[in-house]
Amino acid sequence: MESNPVLLESKSSPINLLNEMQQLRLLGHLCDVTVSVEYQGVRAEFPAHKAVLAATSKFFKEVFLNEKPVDGPRSNVFLNEVQVADFASFLEFVYTARVEVEEDRVQRMLEIAEKLKCLDLSETCFQLKKQMLESVLLELQNFSESQNSEEESTTRPST
Repeated sequence: MESNPVLLESKSSPINLLNEMQQLRLLGHLCDVTVSVEYQGVRAEFPAHKAVLAATSKFFKEVFLNEKPVDGPRSNVFLNEVQVADFASFLEFVYTARVEVEEDRVQRMLEIAEKLKCLDLSETCFQLKKQMLESVLLELQNFSESQNSEEESTTRPST
């Protein structure tokens, strides 16, 4: 008697995997790359996992696939002209699929996403910028309509 195949699929596994990778990174466990960033004299180092960076960033994928194993299993990548806070937010996003940033940093996050060729972050920033723009346009439209109704009420002769 032949049995039909069934699909075993976990809805929680992807988020659990991300959470576990984030915990390993935060504790410095199994990290095989250090990313050094520097911007206007401010420098910081971030331990990370090549596989996570390569899976989320075409920039890092190209770097890691083209590197020569000289220094042993752990390697270093240096990024200049990247702000420490922005790279920390980038890392949080690629390890958790979410990050909270101030509205005025969304454009910088889009720029780092484009520089590091991180499509998920680029798309997320683009969608948020679109929502912010639509919100501003709606506010302007409401303001304009309220101004027009005020003008109409003041220019109408009273009977």
